[in-house]
Amino acid sequence: MKTISEEYRKLQQELHENPNYGIASTHFAPIVSEIIKVFKINSLTDYGAGKKRLFESLEKLNNIPKEYFPYDPAFPEYGEPKEADLVCCIDVLEHIEPDLVDNVIKELSLITKNIGFYTVHMGPAGKVLSDGRNAHLIQEPTSWWLEKFINYFDIIRLMEHQMMGNGFWLVVKPKKNTY
Repeated sequence: MKTISEEYRKLQQELHENPNYGIASTHFAPIVSEIIKVFKINSLTDYGAGKKRLFESLEKLNNIPKEYFPYDPAFPEYGEPKEADLVCCIDVLEHIEPDLVDNVIKELSLITKNIGFYTVHMGPAGKVLSDGRNAHLIQEPTSWWLEKFINYFDIIRLMEHQMMGNGFWLVVKPKKNTY
């Protein structure tokens, strides 16, 4: 299942050369840490891990699950996405190519064993791709995103957030055998 084009993967690699690109997960680490405690999480896939700042932040909070699996197509050395008790996808979905977002959400559902924690920013990014497009390729409201998620997930919690501007975060459970 295709989740990123080769051209766009290269654009993402360029963006990741900026040391300030991919810092949102540090803001959400306390929420992720609480989810790890509440749901007794043993494994975590960081989908769109970038420079693994979520891992670094959880390390500072002394709350890293037994298994941590980074995944990011801009970092091929991480390998393919792995199934885990908790799958976090922080500040990623709005960056996905619009024609592939359904594939990405489906992939998230396939690797999420128990709980998913996903964030979405709904406005423009402060960064621009080298081809001139805003780094947030998808700028849609909550209702648009929910229509995508409910095909694969039951929503446990949805919260608006202002941490990174106009956005929301979700805690979800995958619907099993629905596709």
